[in-house]
This record gives sequence, C-alpha cells and structure tokens, in this order.
Amino acid sequence: MSDLTTPNSALVHNGFEIPRTASELTFADTLGSWKARWGIGRMNYVVAPGLYASGEPTSHSPVFVSANYKMSFDRLRSSLKGRNGWILVLDTKGINVWCAAGKGTFGTSELVNRIRITKLHEVVDHRMLIVPQLGAVGVSAHIVKKLSGFRVKFGPVRAKDIPAFLDAGLSAMPEMREVRFPLMDRLVLAPMEIVGGAKYILIAIIVFFLLSGIGKFGFSTDEMMHSGISSAVNLLVIYLTAAILGPVLLPWLPGRAFSLKGFWIGLAVGILIIFSSRIVNVNTAGWALIAMSSASFMVMNFTGSSTFTSLSGVRREMKVAVPLQIIGEVLGFGLWIAGRFM
Repeated sequence: MSDLTTPNSALVHNGFEIPRTASELTFADTLGSWKARWGIGRMNYVVAPGLYASGEPTSHSPVFVSANYKMSFDRLRSSLKGRNGWILVLDTKGINVWCAAGKGTFGTSELVNRIRITKLHEVVDHRMLIVPQLGAVGVSAHIVKKLSGFRVKFGPVRAKDIPAFLDAGLSAMPEMREVRFPLMDRLVLAPMEIVGGAKYILIAIIVFFLLSGIGKFGFSTDEMMHSGISSAVNLLVIYLTAAILGPVLLPWLPGRAFSLKGFWIGLAVGILIIFSSRIVNVNTAGWALIAMSSASFMVMNFTGSSTFTSLSGVRREMKVAVPLQIIGEVLGFGLWIAGRFM
C-alpha cells in the first residue's frame, strides 16, 4: 500500500480530516510505475480507497473519481497541478479504471458506497462527480443520482486533458472523447506481456532442451546441447517477436482479429527459421507451425490491453482461434519430435 500523503498535510474541512496528496510525482512514483510495467509488485501497487484532497479544495471544488490502482491515481493527481479538487478513490482491487469498469469493481455500487463511507455530501456543497469516460461502462449515472443524489459528469478519456476540460466549463472537445492507442501506449505494455509469460517460456525451453537429445540412435548429450540451444533460440525469438512486434505493428497487420494479426508475425518467424536452417523438412515445418500458433495466441492475449475490443467479440474470436492454436501447437510439436527420428 503506497503512502501518497505529504508530511503534516492533512486537510481539516467541515470537521473532517482528509489526507492531502501532492500533484508532483516523485522519483519513487516513477520507479513504482516502471516496476508495475514489468510486473514487479503489480498486484500490490494500490492506494487506500477513500477521499483525498489535492491543493486547497473547498466545498465548491470539483470531485474526481479514480481507481485505487496507483498508476491511475498518479495520472489523475499529476494532471491537477496548480488546481484544487477532491479525489474519490474507489476500491477496484488494484485494477485500472477501464479494466475495473469491465469487471464491475469500478461500478455503480462501489461508487455509491464510497460516497456514503466518505460522507461526501457533508464535504462538498455541490452534487456532481467527474468520472473518467473509460469508466462509463461500469457506472449507471441515473442510478447513482437516484441512490446518492450526485450527478455523474463523464470527463475526458485521458487525465492530461482534465485542465482543458475544466477551463472549458466541464465541456470535452471531440478529440478528448476519442480513444487513441498510439505506438508508445502500445509499446509500454510489452514488458508486462514478456514478464507475464516468462515462466511458461522457461518451462518450454527446458522441455525442448531435454527432448532435443532423443533420436533414432537413442539419447545423445552432444545432440541435446547442439539442438537444445537451437530450440531455445527459436522459442525466444518467437516469444519476444510476438510480445514486441505484436503491439508495435498492430494497426498495420492484416485482419481485424488479434489472433490473425499474431498469425502473420508467426508466419514471418516461421519463414525466418526455415531460411536460417537452409532446409525444408519435418523439423522446420514443425517449428513454423509452433511459431504461427504461439504468436497467434500471444497477440490474441493483447486484446485485454486494448480499448478497441469488446468482451463479446473476444469470446467469439477465442471460440474459433483457440482450438486452431492448440491443433497447430500439437501438430508442430509432433512434427518436431518426428524429425528427431528422421
């Protein structure tokens, strides 16, 4: 649990002692975000739910709603530099706004409950909440109004646009409503993909390395060392290429389905393996199938990081793609094993 308050900075307002948070991010905040990107302590990267003060807010200051994933909270508080406001943090179990809205933890029930727990109606005179646009799928504005008396105003997609949103009288320009997914936004997600599957690729490398020693003449340590290293290199190339080039090339890869986009990356890697081997046989054919199936699966997983997919669409895609991916992996592995005896 991160301590976001500054020393001796609790704000006493209307009889409530409310922790104050700084809008300036520290080196520790930057380091924490970097570690979370790499999956280090990711599930513990949270802040306590509740009400926070940014600057010197009054009863008339706006109330911004956020998730208790620290990176989401940091983006919001840093955008309020030089401004006064309240930040109402919901208990989203350490999940960001968009994902938590889909799961229901950033939702109507939690929002109404957090208003009640913090006694927000006694802190501010107005009855308006500024909720992130990406949280809209989880928040039913009319029910929030009915149960709490607070009206929901959906803010811009990105926290950095909040100052302009406030200056325009809580009006968002069309570009503030657009969900963009540029190169850097896609690329920063690659480390989490790499770390998340590291243990699985390690297991695969060990299995392939040990099985590389078998052949028509029995088990050979020399062959295990030679072919095992080659297999490890192939697996790492497939893994890293899919994890990095998948998000980088996402807009330009043919097809709408992410599994199909991944297939093209795997096909390119498979061709590269065949050309590097300078021979087309059962073994290289097996590697090509493994590359296409593995890359397809990895890039398909990237749907959970993109706002351009829907739960129903992903489910439909998986019903078709996963069986084909399994078949491709099994056939590829079978051909590779068969190649050991030819």
